[in-house]
Amino acid sequence: QVQLEESGGGVVQAGGSLRLSCAASGRTFSRYTMGWFRQTPGKERKFVAYISWSGDSTYYDDSVKGRFTISRDNVKNTVYLQMNSLKPEDTALYYCAASTILAAEPKYFGSWGQGTQVTVSS
Repeated sequence: QVQLEESGGGVVQAGGSLRLSCAASGRTFSRYTMGWFRQTPGKERKFVAYISWSGDSTYYDDSVKGRFTISRDNVKNTVYLQMNSLKPEDTALYYCAASTILAAEPKYFGSWGQGTQVTVSS
């Protein structure tokens, strides 16, 4: 298994940027698809983006497409989410997760971080 820990969240005004990081430890990090999800109180966890183990394949939810960029550095065992042009509706607890397959649904991700809060003010 892989252990994950997110960082980089905070409070930012609308239109601003943040970069989230997810540090991984454990075995075979480079072979995992890595995803970002977000959740607000009272709502289900929603997909944000994923990146394949090689970094060759990325996919984004329509709500963040063109604004967010997912990337990974397998040497550093870290995955990133660069968030630009942030909107108040981006406010959520952001989770990093690892899957053995390309997937955009939480149920396929077996390892999760504890989350990092992103708050976007209007």
